Amino acid sequence: MKLSEVTLSHHYADLGDAFGTRIDPTPFEHPKLIHVNPAVLQLLGIDKSEAQNPDWAQLGCGKKLFNGSRPFAMKYTGHQFGVYNPDLGDGRALLLGEIENAGKRWELHLKGAGKTPYSRFGDGRAVLRSTIREYLAGEALSGLGIPSTRALCIVGSDEPVVREQIESGAMLIRVAETHVRFGHFEYLFYTKQLQALHKLIEFICRRFVADTAELPVSEQAEALLRFTTRRSAELVAGWQAVGFAHGVLNTDNMSIIGDTFDYGPYGFLDDYEPTFICNHSDHTGRYAFEQQPGVVLWNLNALAHAFSAFVSVEALRDCLEEFQPHLIDTYAAQMRRKLGLQTAEDGDQALCADLLQLLADASADYTLFFRALAHYRGERPPAALQELIPPAQHEALEHWLDHYDQRLAREDSDSRVRNRAMLAANPKFVLRNYLAQKIIDAAEVGDYRPLQTMVELLQSPFDEHPQHETWAVAPPESGKHMPVSCSS
Repeated sequence: MKLSEVTLSHHYADLGDAFGTRIDPTPFEHPKLIHVNPAVLQLLGIDKSEAQNPDWAQLGCGKKLFNGSRPFAMKYTGHQFGVYNPDLGDGRALLLGEIENAGKRWELHLKGAGKTPYSRFGDGRAVLRSTIREYLAGEALSGLGIPSTRALCIVGSDEPVVREQIESGAMLIRVAETHVRFGHFEYLFYTKQLQALHKLIEFICRRFVADTAELPVSEQAEALLRFTTRRSAELVAGWQAVGFAHGVLNTDNMSIIGDTFDYGPYGFLDDYEPTFICNHSDHTGRYAFEQQPGVVLWNLNALAHAFSAFVSVEALRDCLEEFQPHLIDTYAAQMRRKLGLQTAEDGDQALCADLLQLLADASADYTLFFRALAHYRGERPPAALQELIPPAQHEALEHWLDHYDQRLAREDSDSRVRNRAMLAANPKFVLRNYLAQKIIDAAEVGDYRPLQTMVELLQSPFDEHPQHETWAVAPPESGKHMPVSCSS
């Protein structure tokens, strides 16, 4: 499909005025195209050759609209740092519409599009720094096999935007199967718009829990909560396995279908640090890396409360009780893959926990250690692993490897086959914050080549890419614990 042939529909906006406000974007006066994502073009059924189309500069900032587009600011609320905030909504973004390809509908959402009725005291803009971070994060998580929103393109400008300092404005078009958040349901529940809440539950169930289409709303709501609970458990298990911290898990930042959503002060672990806090505004550590499973369950409880108008407390509790066992099973399966284990044994959880404790004690690089372990074939001394562990922990490493060797021996697996499987489960490349900052620094002076390179690496993070070894090394000390804020 050519870009000129794209025509959007509006299933969400057509739900009615209770769900948001129709409003046009405020475009940049002098937009400049920074990047178009060919992989997302393919996802949408748009010809990859269209990446060179000059119309992207205007489409990506709202100066020109796609055929059929009727931009719509979505209204929602949510719990932020555990406190309910009724004054939320699309304050700097607009739902442009939907495109259908290969039996799926994808929503296009323009971020940084200017003020809306839900902007409160904000300027409705995004900056190049935050836009690049979101653009890259979507590719990073998707490349690792973790559900995520993605972005179609970035458009920059010379428009000044004030954050901690004056920065240049930018926009991106975010792509997701749905942009409906936990907070959409909370808004309709707390404002007692139960007919609209009924309509939203039916709308989401028709798209994602199709076998409930003819059921009464009470059964639809219960099925949807069960669906979202399982999806959310799988999502956070994936984050914990790859060492990803979201940073601001408010209920308005959680997708009803379990996508990673609303990238702000996120961070991938460098040294393995369970208490890692990537958001410098999170003074209590509510959203620390190790707290994410508990916070996601807290948010699911908030969502369940919004469904209490239609579902009994007993049924809601039954849905939520699926979270922990599903999380544990999913995480255990992912960690067995990282360790190259084909079968499950009762002692696997302890084997994994002992390794993580070793990594924490040694302040070892999480990604580099597992990647090195993927090459391990029982050699002594394990030089590649010892390089990542301080000498004081070498004895503990040898002790753990002895148990690991015994576990592998019980499977009698071929080391070469196991190594290949582990290399496909342990990435060589992750989006470290210091790398993201280097890319941002280059882009701010007009050099977009590092951005292009990082996109390519993140889309195939398990491959070797020997020409890009410098992108896979441990960060310098100055690159660890970089302060990242919600404006990021």
